[in-house]
Amino acid sequence: MYFWVVATVCYRPQGQRNACKPELPLARIMAAHNKTIQRTMLIPTDSTRLCHQILSQLGTILLGKPHALRLSLACLLARGHLLIEDLPGVGKTTLAHALSRSLGLEFQRVQFTSDLLPADLIGVSIFDASQHSFSFHPGPIFTQVLLADEINRTTPKTQSALLEAMEERQVTADGTTRALPDPFFVIATQNPSRQIGTFPLPESQLDRFLMRISLGLPDAQAERALLAGQDRRELLNQLASATSADVLGKLQNEVREIYVGDRLLDYVQALLAASRNLPDLAQGLSPRCGIGLLAASRAWAMIEGRDHVRPEDVQAVFPSVAAHRLNATDGRASGVLLARQLLETVALP
Repeated sequence: MYFWVVATVCYRPQGQRNACKPELPLARIMAAHNKTIQRTMLIPTDSTRLCHQILSQLGTILLGKPHALRLSLACLLARGHLLIEDLPGVGKTTLAHALSRSLGLEFQRVQFTSDLLPADLIGVSIFDASQHSFSFHPGPIFTQVLLADEINRTTPKTQSALLEAMEERQVTADGTTRALPDPFFVIATQNPSRQIGTFPLPESQLDRFLMRISLGLPDAQAERALLAGQDRRELLNQLASATSADVLGKLQNEVREIYVGDRLLDYVQALLAASRNLPDLAQGLSPRCGIGLLAASRAWAMIEGRDHVRPEDVQAVFPSVAAHRLNATDGRASGVLLARQLLETVALP
């Protein structure tokens, strides 16, 4: 975040004793030609510096993907869950590891397979003969960052076990509701649906993810550095935390305070309305998507160093927020193309 500092510097001829009069309006001072110069300086706060420090640290692990890293950080700052979809071997799991280490958060990884059960995630109650009662043994979901690796390789029954946790930050087992740690993030990876052995995520599950991003293959320069450089797993083990859970919570609270003007709200509403009126779409964007879009735009604005949201902030995050929620009626156009079409259709405020 940045804030504006106005500095007034007065220049007086030698021997003149009249000082600047701060009580006078600036227009009168300028009109009177009393040599007052007013400068406006942009000074980054600690929050913005910390965000860029985290991004710089992530950039040493995942090379050549600055936009994806910024989207990932914005998603977590907006208290959202992140879905990373791409081919195997491009760094999806590495990104999840690097995010949790850089943010200083507890981390658990679950490999989703076709035989994974909901109890394997949430936990089970085991009878304790000495106490003559059942005791609950929490599962890996009781952590701050849960990596659901290859989430679309497990059955819909197990996928749905994440719904309550992602939306309400709690789980229910054996009739008892238990709160999850704060913060709680799900970073899920999935392979393209055309690959063998995948179960497509239902719309209700996809809607719980604030963003879906794709890393893609590295460019030639980044790939050369990967081939010639140190192993990524060794670098992850050496990665130090740039912040902590408490500081992250303060950053998230600052994101909520980023100002959104009425014209910006009109622009977001226009995007939502256009998606509902587009004949190529099976269904439009929901109000939940609009709320998530504003949260992600606020986080992006803070990373950019502003205390207010601009249309370019919305445009920067819109494809990642909306694409996985958009389905073409004929199934041909991708969600990303549809999102870009909406951005071109709706006029800027």
